[in-house]
Amino acid sequence: MLLRKSLFITLEGPEGSGKSSQAKHLVSALRRAGHRVIFVRDPGSTSLGRSLRKVLLHTRGQLTPLTEALLFIGGRVALVEERIQPALRRGTVVVCDRFHDATVVYQGFAGGLDVSWLDALGRRAIHNTLPMLTIVLDVPVNQGFARIYRSHDRMESKARAFHERVRRGYRQWAKRNAQRIAVVNASRSPERVWYEIVAVIQQRLKVSV
Repeated sequence: MLLRKSLFITLEGPEGSGKSSQAKHLVSALRRAGHRVIFVRDPGSTSLGRSLRKVLLHTRGQLTPLTEALLFIGGRVALVEERIQPALRRGTVVVCDRFHDATVVYQGFAGGLDVSWLDALGRRAIHNTLPMLTIVLDVPVNQGFARIYRSHDRMESKARAFHERVRRGYRQWAKRNAQRIAVVNASRSPERVWYEIVAVIQQRLKVSV
């Protein structure tokens, strides 16, 4: 039976946390449980988002944190208007790989922009279309990078000190938004991480996975 309950779930975390793999696993599990589901990623999943993704992750030029933030937010506006809001209106579950919180953490906590200003700007741009639940997969920086076997993109190539700030930023931001954000220890096996993700979703959202 196809279930018609709109939900918006995002997965976040430092590099190598396994969020993309767990997000795809979640999509499959929700579909098996009878939910209508779409999977999107930020940036990406729209024509504009795909173009911005190439600029943000693969350009060789220097981009300031403010430039990065505005590009991410612009792509997110298109993602919300073209994919997320229409899906939620149809009663669809939306699972998103990164979203608003990533900009707050990467360009705010780690990049040096004012976090409160950046949060307010980002939320206004997307008309406060925030996830009902955000799962942050927390992993030590060295362990996360040890899991990346391909060449590093522009964001991954930033200094390790930057990525340490990213990890601390996610943890601090989760404490400030504990009603929406749950932190899962992703240093364990993918199977144990998955079991905890399921438990969090069932407890917080009261849906079967």
